[in-house]
Amino acid sequence: MLFGQDRNQLRAVYVETWKEYRQGKPLNPLQIQIVAVIRQHPEYQGLLENGERVLGREYLPESGETNPFLHMGMHLALQDQVSTDRPPGIRALYERLQATAGDHHALQHKLMECLAELIWQAQRDGELPDEQRYLDCIGSLTENDRTAH
Repeated sequence: MLFGQDRNQLRAVYVETWKEYRQGKPLNPLQIQIVAVIRQHPEYQGLLENGERVLGREYLPESGETNPFLHMGMHLALQDQVSTDRPPGIRALYERLQATAGDHHALQHKLMECLAELIWQAQRDGELPDEQRYLDCIGSLTENDRTAH
């Protein structure tokens, strides 16, 4: 895992990075990526400014809540997958979608739905994620995009 196994430790990275950004402190490359994601989500900025209060909070999907840390983490994971082309082929699919997408942030959300499905299926089945199924899901977005135009 990128920041360790502790949930609060991971969340603290977001809180501290946002604080350092707001104070005008120099940021490392990962912090720059984190800030870019936070800036795309103004609805989470106030939450991050509450520091300690948000670290242990539960976000329950059954209550209609989105976990902001999971959401931002999925943006970062997707960006990492595209930059490293892992799984192989994701970069080309993403670039193809990006060429026709009007809203790149909304595009990332579509791909994150595929990523969430991949993770859910792997956990449900107790297996490694099926990368081909993931790429097929993303590929279906390109097919849907072509038929929509």
